[in-house]
Amino acid sequence: MQRPLKQTALLIGLLCLFTTASAQYYLRGEIRDENNTPLQNVRIVLRSTGYPHASGMGGAFGITTSNKVDSLDLTLEGYEPLSVMVKTTEYQKIVMKMLPYTASIQKQYLVSFTTSLSGMITRKMFVADETYSPLVENGFVKTDDSPVTGITLNINRASYSNIRRFINMNSPVPEDAVRIEEMLNYFNFNYTPPGGDSIFTLRSQLSSCPWNAGNELLFVQVASKKLNLDNVPPSNLVFLVDVSGSMDMPNRLPLLKSSFRKLVENLRAVDTVSIVVYGGVTGVMLPPTSGGDKEKILQAIEDLSAGGFTPGEAGIRQAYRLAHNSFIKDGNNRVILATDGDFNVGETGEKELEALITEMKRGGIYLTCLGVGMGNYKDSKIEVLAKKGNGNFAYLDDEREGEKVLVKELTQTLYAVADNVSMHVRFNANVVKEYRLIGFDNKRSALSDTTSTLEGGEIGSGHSVMAVFELTPVHENDGISPIPGQKSVATVTINYCDPGKKTKMQHEHECNYNYKPLDSLNSQLRFAASVCLFGGFLHSSPYVKNASWDDLISLTKASMDSTDPLQTEFLELVTKSKKIYQPSKKRKRRHDL
Repeated sequence: MQRPLKQTALLIGLLCLFTTASAQYYLRGEIRDENNTPLQNVRIVLRSTGYPHASGMGGAFGITTSNKVDSLDLTLEGYEPLSVMVKTTEYQKIVMKMLPYTASIQKQYLVSFTTSLSGMITRKMFVADETYSPLVENGFVKTDDSPVTGITLNINRASYSNIRRFINMNSPVPEDAVRIEEMLNYFNFNYTPPGGDSIFTLRSQLSSCPWNAGNELLFVQVASKKLNLDNVPPSNLVFLVDVSGSMDMPNRLPLLKSSFRKLVENLRAVDTVSIVVYGGVTGVMLPPTSGGDKEKILQAIEDLSAGGFTPGEAGIRQAYRLAHNSFIKDGNNRVILATDGDFNVGETGEKELEALITEMKRGGIYLTCLGVGMGNYKDSKIEVLAKKGNGNFAYLDDEREGEKVLVKELTQTLYAVADNVSMHVRFNANVVKEYRLIGFDNKRSALSDTTSTLEGGEIGSGHSVMAVFELTPVHENDGISPIPGQKSVATVTINYCDPGKKTKMQHEHECNYNYKPLDSLNSQLRFAASVCLFGGFLHSSPYVKNASWDDLISLTKASMDSTDPLQTEFLELVTKSKKIYQPSKKRKRRHDL
């Protein structure tokens, strides 16, 4: 019996010695992303054992191993898988790279380059329960320091009709609701189609500035080619309609139904329409149906009724699934979201909605957003969806606007001729001392994020985009004449992709020194200057304080086309706004002593 006991003790001793020897190394380290953010719950597999481990708080990990040199396989959803050789004697600092999709969700995007956050003013204006993204107005930039500025181009025009809604209610406009580039987009100034096979035509004009004597304005106009409606590819349209309880008002669901009916009248048999709703019921109200079967589509629209909560996330997912299932190769595949933006079930925050729509848009689906309503209108949420969803954004304040967006401007709204469109302007420092981009103001949150980048927009068929810069010119010693011999003010480069393609294309234009006084310009450019000044007043811009409301009215009257109902309405809005922002003081009665 002694011998077996001795053998057992020896075996136990050897096992203990072996275990001690095999566990003599301790591998430690931390895992972060490219922005130096710690990554928790990274799956770590030690290749020598095959056992899985995970990173903890702060991205830290500690693993026992018998090898002095080993390999780790790391995986985390949204990041590129990574395999690394490690020495257990060294503390590991491992960096994992985001997948492009994850990076696009986490990254803030700018609509223009801004070089400084100085002078940011915090302002608050509450209008019932409406929300708008806080904006920071672009200031003057010294050309010697930053000669190049970049701009996102799109056909959004929601801001103008929303402004009109406030003014017609005799109410001041929330300053963050004023996006001057969208006000300019509303008018499609002096459209001139590109020649030949060109996608764009660019024109520029240098002139005097009506609100700052001594400064100049540079107008840069980009016009896109117009598609022939008879030859456009078939459309796969999914109407995604908010039918929640908040939509049960005349200026919401009934307005949308009227607008959709007008759109349906212009569809062809080769086009396909589906209807998805979200509210008290979320689901498919009309399966994919030929545009030639108008009675069926119109009846489905007529049957829409409001009630219940607002599960926007569920509706968006359902609509995109349907759009993918009925996808038309080389066709116009688009979801048309119609809502007041008041999401209250599922993903409701702007960040979460941004991530959702970034995920959904993959695969060539475009998005058009139609905003309606007042009081609880969520402009900030709908704007996020439109920008991240590879699409455009309009606000419908009445039936006329619905007809304008979905009938008169049908091709601009629904048919893209270029994706990921941005404009880069390089100013000539010999001519331009400083410049200020009017409109295209950035969100405060995007400016505060040092990883923000410029993201291009979508340009529709037959649209004219106007960008306006206020310049401080370089003068000779007399302070009047520009330096002679300068032929160029700036060079403009349009970067874009063909719809559904990834190949980057470019179109360049030289902005020649072609100065003319403002009163010598064509009426369209003078009217554009009026729109810029109006936006400056509504935005409480410090850069237009030298001008008055009377100056704006005079400029508008001198430049407007009295036969154009949009321009005559603009004059009416300006006149009403003067009464709102500068109410006449009642004369004090004189009392006889």
